[in-house]
Amino acid sequence: MNSNQPDTQQTTPALADTTAARGLPPRRISVAPMMDWTDRHCRVFHRHITRHTWLYTEMVTTGALIHGDVERHLNFSQAEHPVALQLGGSEPEDLAKSAKLGQQWGYDEINLNCGCPSERVQKGAFGACLMNEPQLVADCVKAMRDAVDIDVTVKHRIGIGRSETYGFVRDFVGTVAEAGCATFIVHARNAILEGLSPKENREIPPLKPEFAYQLKREFPQLEIIINGGIKTLEEIDVHLQQVDGVMLGREAYHNPWLMADFDARYYGDDALPKSRLDVLQAMADYAREQLARYGHGAAAGGGLRLNSITRHMLGLMAGMPGARAFRQTLSDSKKLAAGDPDLLLQAYTRTQARAA
Repeated sequence: MNSNQPDTQQTTPALADTTAARGLPPRRISVAPMMDWTDRHCRVFHRHITRHTWLYTEMVTTGALIHGDVERHLNFSQAEHPVALQLGGSEPEDLAKSAKLGQQWGYDEINLNCGCPSERVQKGAFGACLMNEPQLVADCVKAMRDAVDIDVTVKHRIGIGRSETYGFVRDFVGTVAEAGCATFIVHARNAILEGLSPKENREIPPLKPEFAYQLKREFPQLEIIINGGIKTLEEIDVHLQQVDGVMLGREAYHNPWLMADFDARYYGDDALPKSRLDVLQAMADYAREQLARYGHGAAAGGGLRLNSITRHMLGLMAGMPGARAFRQTLSDSKKLAAGDPDLLLQAYTRTQARAA
């Protein structure tokens, strides 16, 4: 590790106990739960790039688990560890049942969504709406902690609507911490529940990282992880001087090779990282295994479509010569319909030819 980099491996004993005691890496770096993106195929892809970064599922609602297909929502590869299940809901009993299912399926953490501003989530009275009811969130956390032995964490915004006072998020965190939550993932901008789309909510409300920093100063015993608009290693380094961890969102998805530096830089892992070609070969093998298990399905039929795996990999060559050719190859509908995982290697070969 470069000597002029901040010491990013120190944790207080209290924080280390929550992960190291279970043989897990600290939550120094994580990839955010993102609807329609961070499914199990995406997480396997990310795991081939970084061994220690924490990965999070898409939000899974309690209703989907209690009344739906549990295996479809919770099945994942053992290679994904450490991996957290994010739940959406507001009924303590339902969340406790869902958290217990998550632990039974082998997840390393249960995370409660208190930050999503979408209309669908608002109609269900959970997500960011829950920030207006901190005692209810505390009750939900307590119910889940009583049901499982793994960590229960909360992901939230810094405020609701146009009000931007630090006291709001301070009181929310303080109330929920009293129920035993020790880890808070802070998306450092407000959630505007009326007039802005989920996409606009990720871009228009101003980022206020100083709120997350202040939370860490006021609650030093808590694990505070910052999220929102973080795109570079240099930005991560700055944040890690103030808080315990950094969660990346869309940058990790659109520019996944940024994560290739994480293991050495933030976890002191001296193992030789995989090359892009190594990752593609591993993912081609994974796709073959998945297609053999579930069958090759047509666009409207059953089974598994190759595109459900390859779509997460379009950004692997971002910023490299031939990146456009790589994306074009992996987006070719006729080739994808054939269901041949070697398409990944063909895309790489075409990239190399364009770069020569």
